[in-house]
Amino acid sequence: AFGGVNTLEITILRCVVSSLAMTIDPMADYRRLQRWSLLMSLVLAAIAVLITAVWFSGTTVLSVAVGCIAGMLYLLLLTRAVEKLGSQSRQLGKAQLLVPVVLVLLSTRWPLLELLPALIGFLIYKPAVIITTALDLRSNPKPSNA
Repeated sequence: AFGGVNTLEITILRCVVSSLAMTIDPMADYRRLQRWSLLMSLVLAAIAVLITAVWFSGTTVLSVAVGCIAGMLYLLLLTRAVEKLGSQSRQLGKAQLLVPVVLVLLSTRWPLLELLPALIGFLIYKPAVIITTALDLRSNPKPSNA
């Protein structure tokens, strides 16, 4: 015992404080969802590149891989812009919009990249976000206000 407080009470207090910290920091859920979305995007990108490598040529695989990297960069920039929304900014930044533009320009100008596979690779982040959101809603159902 430490000054009349035993270790069980200290453990309970720590749990209460950590749960209060979760309710005090509304961005904690967002950051967790952000990490899972990026991880799911990485997993789906790896699967897409592997599947492409089995059935298609090297330029197609490279195009899908570059598109997946661009999609993950876009998602990362978008989540950072959303995180700043409200506290530091009233509107989303436009830096993330340069990513698909640069991807299209690279695909049309550089002979090693193909446009359609690069765009498909870029769009891999969308199913990742949908899957992550669905899994989050399934595991943490919010009570309705009705």
